[in-house]
Amino acid sequence: MRGGVTTPSELRRIADVAEQFEVPLVKVTGGQRIDLLGIKKEDLPAVWEALDMPSGHAYAKSVRTVKTCVGTGFCRFGLGDSLNAGIELEQMIEGLYTPHKVKLAVSGCPRNCAESLIKDIGIVAIEGGWEIYVGGGGAGTIKKGELLATVATKDETLRTACIFLQHYRENAEYLERTMPFVERVGLGSIQAAVLDEESGEPAALFERFKIAKAASDPDPWRERRAPAVPKQFEELDSEATPIGPPEGAEVTASGGGVAPSRPLVVHRVEGGRTAPSAKAPARQETPDA
Repeated sequence: MRGGVTTPSELRRIADVAEQFEVPLVKVTGGQRIDLLGIKKEDLPAVWEALDMPSGHAYAKSVRTVKTCVGTGFCRFGLGDSLNAGIELEQMIEGLYTPHKVKLAVSGCPRNCAESLIKDIGIVAIEGGWEIYVGGGGAGTIKKGELLATVATKDETLRTACIFLQHYRENAEYLERTMPFVERVGLGSIQAAVLDEESGEPAALFERFKIAKAASDPDPWRERRAPAVPKQFEELDSEATPIGPPEGAEVTASGGGVAPSRPLVVHRVEGGRTAPSAKAPARQETPDA
């Protein structure tokens, strides 16, 4: 459903699968996709086999969907073909992992129906060209993105967006969204790296982007036909599944053997510092937060 576009055939397949596997909730998302929620873990391989569609990322640190409006095709206000630009952009970037989730949108005019101005990467059609915004936010902190560049053609627009994405992938800290990234390094620094063709850096970034894309897999559920690890699609009893070495295991003087059994310690981040915790904190995150 790239760009939020689907077909009667896809919708029938989704409906059939939802009925066959008694899916508890079928929901249209804010990213213009369809979620099938509450599927039994052991049913997942069969569900994706029946759908025969690639899965999107709901929680991973990766590029998400590209939201679009209908643009010049079906709107009298449209100044650019946002629909096909968004579909093409999604094809270019899908499957890439990033320091944090990256949401994108393409709007066919400054009316901003696809909410491009508050996305990590937002593209807006204007008279005679396109504007590219980066570092927008629409979750805990609402912020309009910074204007990275104004370009004349769709191809320039998509290339520049991909170059910025690669620059972000290489320079952002883990779990740093584009908004704090742009604030930390500064828009001028980003523009120098992404737009200064004479320096050769944009071309180098685009080449590295293409290498990363070639190594990516646009379907995170491809392993549905061959599980990556044993019991990947089996329900496990977390209370009954031991973690760590056997109780009372000994460690030899030479360092061989198994470490003594002890409580599992994980680390949580507090105010930019890591602190030990005997129990992992509960994580509450919605697919489209």
